[in-house]
Amino acid sequence: MQRLERHLRQQGFRRIVGIDEAGRGPLAGPVIAAAVQILPESFGVEIKDSKALSPRKREQAYEEILRTCLVGIGQASVEEIDELNILGATFLAMKRALQALPEQPDFCLVDGSLPIPDLQWPQKPVVKGDQLSLSIAAASIVAKVERDRIMDRYHELYPIYNFSKNKGYPTKEHRAAIQKAGRCPLHRRSFRCAGL
Repeated sequence: MQRLERHLRQQGFRRIVGIDEAGRGPLAGPVIAAAVQILPESFGVEIKDSKALSPRKREQAYEEILRTCLVGIGQASVEEIDELNILGATFLAMKRALQALPEQPDFCLVDGSLPIPDLQWPQKPVVKGDQLSLSIAAASIVAKVERDRIMDRYHELYPIYNFSKNKGYPTKEHRAAIQKAGRCPLHRRSFRCAGL
């Protein structure tokens, strides 16, 4: 999974950062992005697309990434999602993650098919990047764990929606809770949900 990174290093790039997000599809909560520069030659845990890891393995990978890599985390709020649309808010969260890095990158690998607009560094969008790039896979893990933890905290404020289980995604149970109690301040007003 380091073929892309190796190719870029052969071109002279040294601070190669993978960028990914979590939370584009939910009805509630922020979108979180992470930027990760891989430092170690190898990891003691499995690093791959966050969706392919169990929650326990994801947590273990998250802790090792934070301990051994350079990491920046950014988010866009529900209000920003409603104002900008989800794609614009995702790009905003990604830029904030890059700004939060302890060192500036010299190349960015971005998960997805679209480049981040107006980025000051060279970049390459990578479709299914979390399966093809170790840097992007690490970023996917950090973004997913960070967002899951945020939604677990929101569950304490709004237990009726069961955010600790559905993480804001439009499950049948979540839609039923919205029909019963209405939307809370964490729900994205710009998102439509069938039957609501």
